[in-house]
Order: sequence, then structure tokens, then C-alpha cells
Amino acid sequence: MSKLLESQAQETQALLERVLYELKKVIVGQEHLLERLLVAIVAGGHVLVEGAPGLAKTLTLKCLSQVMSVEFKRIQFTPDLLPSDLIGTRIYNPASGVFSTETGPLFANFILADEINRAPAKVQSALLEAMQEHQVTIGRETFPLKAPFLVMATQNPIESEGTFNLPEAQLDRFLFKLLIQYPSAEEEMVIIQRMSGESLAELEALLDAEVILGMMRQAQAVYLDPKLMQYIVDLIDATRKPGQASILYGASPRGSLALANASKAMALLNGRTYVTPADIEKLIHDCLRHRIILSYEGLAGGLTPDKLLDEIRASVPPPAMTGV
Repeated sequence: MSKLLESQAQETQALLERVLYELKKVIVGQEHLLERLLVAIVAGGHVLVEGAPGLAKTLTLKCLSQVMSVEFKRIQFTPDLLPSDLIGTRIYNPASGVFSTETGPLFANFILADEINRAPAKVQSALLEAMQEHQVTIGRETFPLKAPFLVMATQNPIESEGTFNLPEAQLDRFLFKLLIQYPSAEEEMVIIQRMSGESLAELEALLDAEVILGMMRQAQAVYLDPKLMQYIVDLIDATRKPGQASILYGASPRGSLALANASKAMALLNGRTYVTPADIEKLIHDCLRHRIILSYEGLAGGLTPDKLLDEIRASVPPPAMTGV
């Protein structure tokens, strides 16, 4: 049985490597973003991406939906957006005298919530049920969303005018918060050459929704040793120490679950049926940076969530694992 599971994991790894190869026909660089998106999809989570404009965030998710043969919708968040613009609304037909339901753009597999922090809190709250329960409620009816379902939200760190901070409850529902940077000079040369051509490369559809759901079930079955569970708990607990004046609030239990589920998906991405300490260590910053609220003392001292997580990672050593 274990040999069969290992063989299936290696087949999944090979298929996901083909997906990455296809994406790189169009996307230059951004290896970290591409890998974490695959991890998030396999883990069944959502992704918050922070980066300057023009870094191929929209193009990446659009290409990924083509390679995975799923429906993609882009929603531009603005200050005048209403919840019904996302989930849909009830429409009255005067001829028949009955109401019908018109569903919104959330009824797709991959959703790009562009500049999500430009919409007010009532719009953000409309996403909470969708992100957590994979369903939306319109009037008295509840509608399930398509599976798989991924929200990739973007934030522009440069402009703060006309933006709203995301509620902590919503931030906690993102599996990852990714910080993406400008391409290198060599990568930018390739971008210019590639975009100056007559057309972009044709992308091959390699997966479909059923294959993705099968990968998600595979990831859930990946073995997480109790020692590594305790390691995750120790990392999360270190963010909650009341003696640390620099921390106002630490990560919630969703942080523990996020790190556990993401590490399983990362193991599967590497063709393994078990998690290693390295899988967890790779994901600490992406899983936890948005779940920690620093105090005024910490912010005044120049502390950032990433610096704090560096300190925690150094102070909480991973367990010694035999045979790993």
C-alpha cells in the first residue's frame, strides 16, 4: 500500500512539474509565487499577494486557470463596490411576479480579487462565508460554490489613499500572504523580448477540476508525524507569549492548521507521502506573517512580522527525525 501511495505521489509531482513548465512559457521569474499557488490549490487555501503593479499577478492566475482547465473570474475592487456585486442578488420579474436569483462572479473556480483593500468592510465581509464555507447566501437561499475554489487577492503596498485595512478575521482565512518583488535585470530583458513578440505561447491544458480534487485528497492523506505536529504547535505558541511586549496578538489555531495543511501539500509537491521539518520551515513566513499583530512598541522599534518570525524560527528548533 505504501509503495502505491509513493508511486501516486511521484506521479502527482511529475504532473505539477509539467504545470510549472507550462506556466513558465508565459510567466518570467516569480518562482516563489508559482510554487506557493500550487501549494495553496492542493491544500485548499486562499492567497493574499502584496506587490507593486505590473508584476504579472493577474496574468499568473489567468494562465494557471488555463493550464488547470477551470473557470477564472477577475473582480476589480473599488470603494463603491457592493456585496451583491460579488455574490449576486435577487431580481424581481414584474411580468411573472416572481423573484429569480442572479449569481455574481464569485461563482467560478479561481477568483482574482484585484486591489482587495480598496473595498469597504461590508464588501470584505461578503467574502468571509465564501472563503471559509465555500458557499454564499443570497436572500433565504444558500448556494454552494464550485470546487476547487481559490481566491487570490492582491494589495498594492505603494498607495494607501482610498484603501481600507482588511479585517483580522478575513486575513486569518488566507492560507498565505506572499510578498513579491521586482524581477531581476535579466528577467526583465526576457519579459521585454517575450512581450514584444506577435503573441504569447499557447498553454496546454493539463488538469481538470476532478484531477485537482484528487490531488487535494492525496494531500490530506500525507503523513504528519506527531513530533512535527508538536513543532508546529510550539511555533504558533511562540507567537502568543504574553511576556513579549512587541506582540499584541499572536497566530490563531487557523495558523496551526494552515501550517500543517500547507506542509502536507508541499510534501506532495516534492513527491513524498510524509512531511519533513524542511517543508514546515519553508512555509513559516508565508503562513504566519499576516496572522501576527505587532504592538506600537514593536512597530516603533522597527520590528516587522518577518523579523519576528526569524527570531521565533531560531528559538524553536525542529525535532530530530530519523530516516528523513
